[in-house]
Amino acid sequence: MKQNESTVTEFILAGFMVHPDLQVPLFLLFLIIYVATIIGNLGIIIVTSVDAQLQTPMYFFLRNLSIIDIGYSTAIAPKLLTTFLAEKTTISFKGCAVQFFFFAVFITTEGCLLAVMAYDRFTAICNPLLYFAIMSRKHCTILVVVAYACGLTSSILQTSFIFTLSFCSSNIINHFFCDVPPILKLSCSDTHVTHTVHFILSTIIGLTTFLIVLVSYIAILFAILRISSAQGRYKAFSTCASHLTTVTIFFGTIIFMYIRPGSTFSIDQDKIVSVFYSLMISFLNPLIYSLRNKDVKDAFGRTIEKATFFK
Repeated sequence: MKQNESTVTEFILAGFMVHPDLQVPLFLLFLIIYVATIIGNLGIIIVTSVDAQLQTPMYFFLRNLSIIDIGYSTAIAPKLLTTFLAEKTTISFKGCAVQFFFFAVFITTEGCLLAVMAYDRFTAICNPLLYFAIMSRKHCTILVVVAYACGLTSSILQTSFIFTLSFCSSNIINHFFCDVPPILKLSCSDTHVTHTVHFILSTIIGLTTFLIVLVSYIAILFAILRISSAQGRYKAFSTCASHLTTVTIFFGTIIFMYIRPGSTFSIDQDKIVSVFYSLMISFLNPLIYSLRNKDVKDAFGRTIEKATFFK
Protein backbone atom coordinates (compact mmCIF):
# COMPACT_ATOMS: atom_id res chain seq x y z
CA MET A 1 0.00 0.00 0.00
CA LYS A 2 2.91 2.33 0.67
CA GLN A 3 6.25 2.40 -0.94
CA ASN A 4 9.49 3.80 0.51
CA GLU A 5 7.49 5.11 3.52
CA SER A 6 5.90 7.83 1.41
CA THR A 7 4.03 6.99 -1.78
CA VAL A 8 0.49 5.63 -1.64
CA THR A 9 0.00 3.19 -4.52
CA GLU A 10 -3.59 2.19 -3.73
CA PHE A 11 -6.58 3.42 -1.78
CA ILE A 12 -9.19 1.63 0.30
CA LEU A 13 -12.79 2.65 -0.33
CA ALA A 14 -14.65 2.72 2.99
CA GLY A 15 -18.06 2.67 1.32
CA PHE A 16 -21.00 2.84 3.69
CA MET A 17 -20.41 2.15 7.36
CA VAL A 18 -23.54 0.10 7.93
CA HIS A 19 -24.57 -2.94 9.89
CA PRO A 20 -23.39 -6.15 8.19
CA ASP A 21 -26.99 -7.35 7.90
CA LEU A 22 -27.68 -4.47 5.48
CA GLN A 23 -24.82 -5.25 3.11
CA VAL A 24 -26.74 -7.71 0.94
CA PRO A 25 -30.00 -5.68 0.78
CA LEU A 26 -28.02 -2.54 -0.15
CA PHE A 27 -26.06 -4.48 -2.75
CA LEU A 28 -29.31 -5.71 -4.32
CA LEU A 29 -30.85 -2.23 -4.17
CA PHE A 30 -27.93 -0.55 -5.95
CA LEU A 31 -27.64 -3.43 -8.41
CA ILE A 32 -31.31 -2.99 -9.36
CA ILE A 33 -30.82 0.79 -9.69
CA TYR A 34 -27.76 0.34 -11.91
CA VAL A 35 -29.34 -2.32 -14.16
CA ALA A 36 -32.51 -0.22 -14.47
CA THR A 37 -30.36 2.82 -15.32
CA ILE A 38 -28.61 0.95 -18.15
CA ILE A 39 -31.85 -0.52 -19.52
CA GLY A 40 -33.80 2.74 -19.25
CA ASN A 41 -31.16 4.89 -20.89
CA LEU A 42 -30.46 2.32 -23.60
CA GLY A 43 -34.20 2.32 -24.26
CA ILE A 44 -34.16 6.11 -24.68
CA ILE A 45 -31.14 5.89 -27.02
CA ILE A 46 -32.74 3.19 -29.18
CA VAL A 47 -36.18 4.79 -29.37
CA THR A 48 -34.89 8.28 -30.18
CA SER A 49 -32.59 6.78 -32.83
CA VAL A 50 -35.09 4.59 -34.70
CA ASP A 51 -38.42 6.40 -34.33
CA ALA A 52 -39.02 8.76 -37.26
CA GLN A 53 -41.15 11.16 -35.22
CA LEU A 54 -38.39 11.76 -32.68
CA GLN A 55 -35.77 13.01 -35.15
CA THR A 56 -35.81 16.53 -33.72
CA PRO A 57 -33.16 18.56 -31.85
CA MET A 58 -34.82 17.97 -28.46
CA TYR A 59 -34.53 14.19 -28.80
CA PHE A 60 -31.04 14.43 -30.27
CA PHE A 61 -30.00 16.13 -27.02
CA LEU A 62 -31.99 13.62 -24.95
CA ARG A 63 -30.14 10.76 -26.66
CA ASN A 64 -26.82 12.32 -25.72
CA LEU A 65 -28.06 12.88 -22.17
CA SER A 66 -28.76 9.14 -21.90
CA ILE A 67 -25.27 8.32 -23.19
CA ILE A 68 -23.80 10.58 -20.51
CA ASP A 69 -26.00 9.03 -17.80
CA ILE A 70 -24.77 5.56 -18.72
CA GLY A 71 -21.21 6.88 -18.69
CA TYR A 72 -21.06 8.37 -15.23
CA SER A 73 -23.20 5.75 -13.52
CA THR A 74 -20.87 3.08 -14.98
CA ALA A 75 -17.87 5.00 -13.66
CA ILE A 76 -19.27 4.67 -10.13
CA ALA A 77 -21.67 1.73 -9.72
CA PRO A 78 -19.46 -1.36 -10.38
CA LYS A 79 -16.90 -0.33 -7.77
CA LEU A 80 -19.65 0.69 -5.34
CA LEU A 81 -21.21 -2.77 -5.62
CA THR A 82 -17.93 -4.41 -4.65
CA THR A 83 -17.81 -2.42 -1.40
CA PHE A 84 -20.86 -4.35 -0.19
CA LEU A 85 -19.33 -7.75 -0.96
CA ALA A 86 -15.65 -7.47 -0.09
CA GLU A 87 -14.25 -6.99 3.39
CA LYS A 88 -11.77 -4.48 2.00
CA THR A 89 -12.30 -2.78 -1.36
CA THR A 90 -9.11 -1.41 -2.84
CA ILE A 91 -8.55 0.73 -5.91
CA SER A 92 -5.13 1.52 -7.36
CA PHE A 93 -3.86 5.08 -7.45
CA LYS A 94 -4.15 5.12 -11.24
CA GLY A 95 -7.55 3.44 -11.07
CA CYS A 96 -8.76 6.12 -8.68
CA ALA A 97 -7.51 8.83 -11.04
CA VAL A 98 -9.23 7.16 -14.01
CA GLN A 99 -12.51 6.78 -12.11
CA PHE A 100 -12.49 10.42 -11.06
CA PHE A 101 -11.50 11.56 -14.57
CA PHE A 102 -14.43 9.87 -16.30
CA PHE A 103 -16.88 10.82 -13.57
CA ALA A 104 -15.80 14.47 -13.81
CA VAL A 105 -16.05 14.40 -17.63
CA PHE A 106 -19.60 13.04 -17.63
CA ILE A 107 -21.00 15.02 -14.69
CA THR A 108 -19.69 18.32 -16.09
CA THR A 109 -20.87 17.48 -19.59
CA GLU A 110 -24.33 16.67 -18.24
CA GLY A 111 -24.60 20.11 -16.64
CA CYS A 112 -23.54 21.78 -19.89
CA LEU A 113 -25.93 19.65 -21.92
CA LEU A 114 -28.85 20.52 -19.63
CA ALA A 115 -28.06 24.19 -20.31
CA VAL A 116 -28.04 23.46 -24.06
CA MET A 117 -31.42 21.72 -23.72
CA ALA A 118 -32.81 24.77 -21.91
CA TYR A 119 -31.61 26.94 -24.82
CA ASP A 120 -33.32 24.49 -27.18
CA ARG A 121 -36.63 24.83 -25.32
CA PHE A 122 -36.23 28.63 -25.29
CA THR A 123 -35.75 28.66 -29.06
CA ALA A 124 -38.68 26.31 -29.67
CA ILE A 125 -41.13 28.38 -27.61
CA CYS A 126 -39.86 31.92 -28.11
CA ASN A 127 -38.83 31.60 -31.79
CA PRO A 128 -40.99 28.77 -33.16
CA LEU A 129 -40.88 29.95 -36.79
CA LEU A 130 -37.07 30.00 -36.81
CA TYR A 131 -36.61 26.95 -34.59
CA PHE A 132 -35.41 24.44 -37.19
CA ALA A 133 -33.28 27.07 -38.91
CA ILE A 134 -31.55 28.00 -35.65
CA MET A 135 -31.33 24.46 -34.26
CA SER A 136 -29.98 22.85 -37.40
CA ARG A 137 -28.26 19.47 -37.23
CA LYS A 138 -24.87 21.16 -37.56
CA HIS A 139 -25.65 23.68 -34.81
CA CYS A 140 -26.91 20.93 -32.49
CA THR A 141 -23.79 18.86 -33.09
CA ILE A 142 -21.56 21.84 -32.33
CA LEU A 143 -23.42 22.49 -29.06
CA VAL A 144 -22.99 18.87 -27.96
CA VAL A 145 -19.29 18.92 -28.89
CA VAL A 146 -18.82 22.13 -26.87
CA ALA A 147 -20.55 20.48 -23.87
CA TYR A 148 -18.16 17.52 -24.07
CA ALA A 149 -15.19 19.86 -24.55
CA CYS A 150 -16.10 21.72 -21.35
CA GLY A 151 -16.39 18.45 -19.46
CA LEU A 152 -13.09 17.15 -20.83
CA THR A 153 -11.20 20.39 -20.12
CA SER A 154 -12.50 20.66 -16.56
CA SER A 155 -11.76 17.01 -15.86
CA ILE A 156 -8.20 17.18 -17.21
CA LEU A 157 -7.43 20.24 -15.10
CA GLN A 158 -8.92 18.85 -11.89
CA THR A 159 -7.44 15.39 -12.32
CA SER A 160 -4.00 16.91 -12.98
CA PHE A 161 -4.10 19.08 -9.88
CA ILE A 162 -5.51 16.39 -7.57
CA PHE A 163 -3.40 13.39 -8.56
CA THR A 164 -0.08 15.21 -8.65
CA LEU A 165 -0.41 15.83 -4.91
CA SER A 166 1.52 13.70 -2.43
CA PHE A 167 -0.36 11.04 -0.48
CA CYS A 168 1.78 9.68 2.30
CA SER A 169 -0.37 8.99 5.35
CA SER A 170 -3.75 7.25 5.45
CA ASN A 171 -4.98 5.66 2.25
CA ILE A 172 -8.57 5.05 3.37
CA ILE A 173 -11.05 7.09 1.31
CA ASN A 174 -14.10 7.73 3.47
CA HIS A 175 -16.41 7.43 0.49
CA PHE A 176 -17.69 4.90 -2.04
CA PHE A 177 -15.82 6.44 -5.00
CA CYS A 178 -12.90 8.73 -5.71
CA ASP A 179 -14.45 12.16 -5.22
CA VAL A 180 -12.65 15.44 -4.57
CA PRO A 181 -13.29 16.18 -0.85
CA PRO A 182 -12.36 12.76 0.61
CA ILE A 183 -9.28 12.46 -1.63
CA LEU A 184 -7.95 15.89 -0.69
CA LYS A 185 -8.37 15.05 2.98
CA LEU A 186 -5.74 12.31 2.55
CA SER A 187 -3.08 14.46 0.91
CA CYS A 188 0.00 15.48 2.86
CA SER A 189 0.67 18.31 0.38
CA ASP A 190 -0.65 21.84 0.58
CA THR A 191 -4.08 21.47 -1.04
CA HIS A 192 -5.00 25.16 -1.03
CA VAL A 193 -4.32 25.65 -4.75
CA THR A 194 -6.14 22.42 -5.68
CA HIS A 195 -9.14 23.37 -3.52
CA THR A 196 -9.17 26.79 -5.16
CA VAL A 197 -8.97 25.39 -8.71
CA HIS A 198 -11.75 22.90 -7.95
CA PHE A 199 -13.95 25.56 -6.38
CA ILE A 200 -13.38 28.07 -9.21
CA LEU A 201 -14.01 25.52 -11.99
CA SER A 202 -17.11 24.12 -10.27
CA THR A 203 -18.44 27.61 -9.61
CA ILE A 204 -17.79 28.95 -13.13
CA ILE A 205 -19.27 25.93 -14.90
CA GLY A 206 -22.08 25.39 -12.39
CA LEU A 207 -23.22 29.01 -12.22
CA THR A 208 -22.80 29.64 -15.96
CA THR A 209 -24.92 26.64 -16.91
CA PHE A 210 -27.41 27.41 -14.15
CA LEU A 211 -27.77 31.03 -15.33
CA ILE A 212 -28.33 29.87 -18.91
CA VAL A 213 -31.10 27.59 -17.65
CA LEU A 214 -32.56 30.31 -15.44
CA VAL A 215 -32.58 33.02 -18.12
CA SER A 216 -34.01 30.57 -20.67
CA TYR A 217 -36.87 29.60 -18.41
CA ILE A 218 -37.65 33.18 -17.42
CA ALA A 219 -37.99 33.99 -21.12
CA ILE A 220 -40.05 30.81 -21.63
CA LEU A 221 -42.35 31.77 -18.74
CA PHE A 222 -43.06 35.20 -20.21
CA ALA A 223 -43.64 33.65 -23.63
CA ILE A 224 -46.09 31.12 -22.18
CA LEU A 225 -47.98 33.83 -20.27
CA ARG A 226 -48.50 35.69 -23.54
CA ILE A 227 -50.30 32.69 -25.05
CA SER A 228 -54.03 33.44 -24.99
CA SER A 229 -55.53 29.96 -24.65
CA ALA A 230 -55.13 27.75 -21.58
CA GLN A 231 -54.64 24.75 -23.83
CA GLY A 232 -51.83 26.51 -25.69
CA ARG A 233 -50.13 27.45 -22.43
CA TYR A 234 -50.40 23.87 -21.16
CA LYS A 235 -49.01 22.44 -24.40
CA ALA A 236 -46.06 24.85 -24.37
CA PHE A 237 -45.27 24.13 -20.72
CA SER A 238 -45.60 20.36 -21.17
CA THR A 239 -42.69 20.39 -23.63
CA CYS A 240 -40.49 21.79 -20.83
CA ALA A 241 -41.81 19.83 -17.85
CA SER A 242 -39.47 16.83 -18.11
CA HIS A 243 -36.38 18.96 -18.65
CA LEU A 244 -37.32 21.33 -15.84
CA THR A 245 -37.72 18.39 -13.43
CA THR A 246 -34.30 17.01 -14.38
CA VAL A 247 -32.66 20.43 -14.11
CA THR A 248 -34.10 21.03 -10.64
CA ILE A 249 -32.84 17.71 -9.31
CA PHE A 250 -29.42 17.92 -10.96
CA PHE A 251 -28.48 21.50 -10.13
CA GLY A 252 -29.95 21.28 -6.64
CA THR A 253 -27.68 18.42 -5.64
CA ILE A 254 -24.60 19.62 -7.54
CA ILE A 255 -24.74 23.13 -6.07
CA PHE A 256 -25.16 21.65 -2.59
CA MET A 257 -22.18 19.33 -3.08
CA TYR A 258 -19.60 21.43 -4.89
CA ILE A 259 -20.26 25.15 -4.99
CA ARG A 260 -19.29 25.83 -1.42
CA PRO A 261 -15.99 26.06 0.51
CA GLY A 262 -14.34 22.71 1.16
CA SER A 263 -14.30 23.27 4.94
CA THR A 264 -18.09 22.91 5.10
CA PHE A 265 -18.09 19.30 3.89
CA SER A 266 -19.34 16.55 6.15
CA ILE A 267 -18.33 13.37 4.33
CA ASP A 268 -20.74 11.02 6.10
CA GLN A 269 -23.74 13.23 5.34
CA ASP A 270 -22.61 13.95 1.81
CA LYS A 271 -22.40 10.26 0.92
CA ILE A 272 -26.18 10.17 0.74
CA VAL A 273 -26.27 13.21 -1.53
CA SER A 274 -23.48 11.68 -3.61
CA VAL A 275 -25.58 8.55 -4.17
CA PHE A 276 -28.38 10.76 -5.41
CA TYR A 277 -26.42 12.71 -8.03
CA SER A 278 -24.04 9.90 -9.04
CA LEU A 279 -26.64 7.15 -9.44
CA MET A 280 -30.21 8.27 -8.82
CA ILE A 281 -30.32 11.10 -11.37
CA SER A 282 -29.19 8.82 -14.19
CA PHE A 283 -31.79 6.29 -12.98
CA LEU A 284 -34.58 8.87 -12.80
CA ASN A 285 -33.97 10.63 -16.13
CA PRO A 286 -35.42 7.86 -18.34
CA LEU A 287 -38.44 7.63 -16.02
CA ILE A 288 -38.96 11.38 -16.08
CA TYR A 289 -38.72 11.63 -19.85
CA SER A 290 -40.81 8.52 -20.54
CA LEU A 291 -43.56 9.05 -17.96
CA ARG A 292 -43.97 12.81 -18.46
CA ASN A 293 -43.50 12.87 -22.23
CA LYS A 294 -46.33 11.58 -24.44
CA ASP A 295 -44.14 11.52 -27.57
CA VAL A 296 -41.59 9.25 -25.91
CA LYS A 297 -44.29 6.94 -24.49
CA ASP A 298 -45.92 6.68 -27.93
CA ALA A 299 -42.52 6.02 -29.53
CA PHE A 300 -41.82 3.22 -27.05
CA GLY A 301 -45.19 1.71 -28.00
CA ARG A 302 -44.44 1.93 -31.72
CA THR A 303 -40.98 0.43 -31.25
CA ILE A 304 -42.36 -2.50 -29.24
CA GLU A 305 -45.06 -3.08 -31.87
CA LYS A 306 -42.44 -3.14 -34.63
CA ALA A 307 -40.22 -5.51 -32.66
CA THR A 308 -43.19 -7.82 -32.05
CA PHE A 309 -44.23 -7.69 -35.71
CA PHE A 310 -40.80 -8.74 -36.97
CA LYS A 311 -40.54 -11.71 -34.62
